[in-house]
Amino acid sequence: MQKTVIQLETLTCPSCMQKIENLMKNLDGVDSKSVKVLFNASKVKAEFNVNLISIERIQKAIENLGYEVLKTKIQAA
Repeated sequence: MQKTVIQLETLTCPSCMQKIENLMKNLDGVDSKSVKVLFNASKVKAEFNVNLISIERIQKAIENLGYEVLKTKIQAA
């Protein structure tokens, strides 16, 4: 498992946060219990299995929802 912190463009409403959280929790390979969307910091924290999903696929899924990914950090869990 890898941990990631994804910096997003500024989140403007709680429903944005909920959409991203729901998306992340439903991605195969992402540990749904580890998903945290930090509204005030506009960040997503999660753990994911690199054998099941790539960070690029996670970023693309978020961008397809309409939110810009500014930067991503990855570290071993």
